[in-house]
Parts: sequence; structure tokens; C-alpha cells
Amino acid sequence: VQLQASGGGLLHAGGSLRLSCAASGRTFRRSAIAWFRQAPGKEREFVAAINWSGGNTYYADSVKDRFTISRDNVKNTVYLQMNNLKPEDTAVYYCAARDRMAVAGGVDEYDYWGQGTLVTVSS
Repeated sequence: VQLQASGGGLLHAGGSLRLSCAASGRTFRRSAIAWFRQAPGKEREFVAAINWSGGNTYYADSVKDRFTISRDNVKNTVYLQMNNLKPEDTAVYYCAARDRMAVAGGVDEYDYWGQGTLVTVSS
């Protein structure tokens, strides 16, 4: 699976942004997909994950009720809708895929990674 993240940008606190993760590869539809982020000087952290069908999602507490992950298996794309953004959401956002259908929250549980897209939220 090859992944290409896009949609990052610069915006003010309270704004919204939608990230996209376009995937190629015949196993995408059997793969759970996640978003992680990494702020400067910090470790990469889990944000959200979605299982192969889209029927099960999992969020970090810090983004629950603000972010929504979804997927379109026809377009081979996963989305991360981010609302009510805060300065602490500033980070490079990465999408990742794993060779399993179920969601997971650990960095080491994902097998393929995209290149990242930068989100900067000003106060």
C-alpha cells in the first residue's frame, strides 16, 4: 500500500480543515488506516483510526468530538475532518496503513506510512 497525505495548511484557532489520504495497492480495502501526528520536538502520536469497512473508528481523547475519520473504498481515500482546531493541534499529520482489518493505536502496529502534511493553527 502506498499512501499520499494532503490537505494541510495554516489557519486560525477555531477553524476547520479536511485532510485526505489517497492510497494505491490492491490491499487497501482490507487495511485499517490511521492518522498520526508529530509536533516539533515531540514523539509521533495517535490521532484516529478506521477499520477496513469504515464501521469502526477509534480516536485519541484529545481529538474526540472534534475530529472525524472516514473512508471511501471506491476512491481508495481516507479523510480526517478536523473542526474547532486549536494551536496544540499544530503538527505534521501522517496517514498509515496496516495489513490487518481492525483498528489499532500504536505506531509500531502500522506497516505503511505516507509522507505527512503540515497543519499549523495560530491562536
